[in-house]
Amino acid sequence: MSRKRKEINSNFFSGFLNVDYLSEEDKYIYKKEQHKYKFNVIGAGMIGHEHIKVTMLEGRATIHGIYDLDKKSIDNTKRMFSKNFPEHELVDYQTLADACHDPKVDGLIICTPNYTHLEIVREAVKSGKHILLEKPMATNLKDALEIKELADGYEGIFQIGLQYRYKAIYNESIHEAIERKSIGDIKTISIVEHRVPFLDKVNQWNKFSKYSGGTLVEKCCHYFDLLNLFAQSKPSFVYATGGSAVNFKDFEYKDQKSDIIDHANVNIVYENGVNTNFNLCMFSPMFYEEITICGDEGRLRAYENDDFLPVNRPNTHLEVLSGESKPTRISTPCYPSVIQSSGHNGGTYYEHKYFIDNIEGITTTTATVEEGFWSIVVGIAAEESIKTGKVVYINELLKSIYEEKETVSN
Repeated sequence: MSRKRKEINSNFFSGFLNVDYLSEEDKYIYKKEQHKYKFNVIGAGMIGHEHIKVTMLEGRATIHGIYDLDKKSIDNTKRMFSKNFPEHELVDYQTLADACHDPKVDGLIICTPNYTHLEIVREAVKSGKHILLEKPMATNLKDALEIKELADGYEGIFQIGLQYRYKAIYNESIHEAIERKSIGDIKTISIVEHRVPFLDKVNQWNKFSKYSGGTLVEKCCHYFDLLNLFAQSKPSFVYATGGSAVNFKDFEYKDQKSDIIDHANVNIVYENGVNTNFNLCMFSPMFYEEITICGDEGRLRAYENDDFLPVNRPNTHLEVLSGESKPTRISTPCYPSVIQSSGHNGGTYYEHKYFIDNIEGITTTTATVEEGFWSIVVGIAAEESIKTGKVVYINELLKSIYEEKETVSN
């Protein structure tokens, strides 16, 4: 089947049109292809729902089953699946091993709480199936290092869920700054995230650093992945300030007091001299992201905004200002509305599209385990810098964890 036919036949496109008047034998352009792959979702919470929906929307794979320890999450996911995909059945696995080793299944999507990732990956890799592991890959360097080692030489696809690089504003920024080099050699990078507080989770695990890794690991690994990607270098040292000013200051759950931060400024200097900054505020009444990249031949700025106001203006913006040296471009990057609204402004959809492309041997730029590891390294260094008030040198941070690992193995 040609690529053009495949695009016309995509689920999101046919969803805009009424083709119910056609019999199945009269459908050619709109005839649905058979699913080529079956995936199991491990973790049936909010992000599990997102993975289920974009898998079904993308169309080349179907969700075969789910596994979760929380009965309410399982029941809720079953209701959602039955309502949205009544023509499909959903298997409810009783054990993690059953979910991982079902011979009918081609891939595993792991989207459980952060602190459970290592335990689940240890079982998942025994299956040899393709794995999509949600970010952050772990909550600490010791666990991240073990996952990295488990993935080394793994024969199946092992992809990390750092999908922000596929949001329209970042996708276009990568094209302009790295591929076209529209602003010359990159010298400085700044990323901003202003948003509402962390949402509720089962057992409120995201309010505690020991379960989440801390705010700068749990949420901000996305942005550290982007900074690493744009800097095209390894981080040299990190200095961060931040704390808890507004959110969850009096929050307790099962006699545990929340200890996560709600704002930060993180400075990262890379080995190649690129100087970067990340600014976080999690008590803002909107979702706003911005990236500004300055090169020796111009400046790129892009943002994504959802402020819940009835104002008719674009939600995205990108500008490349090149002065007198090159043309300047101003645009509004976006995807088709059904993709844009499917999760993380389309990032999750393309994460899944490229996951399947990877399975089919098509080269993509999805986040590798190595890249996932480095996003955790920066987040952990930033959390440590806030706690100690000191600059954290990455070589020293990694040396300590390798020495600890060697001591344990001996």
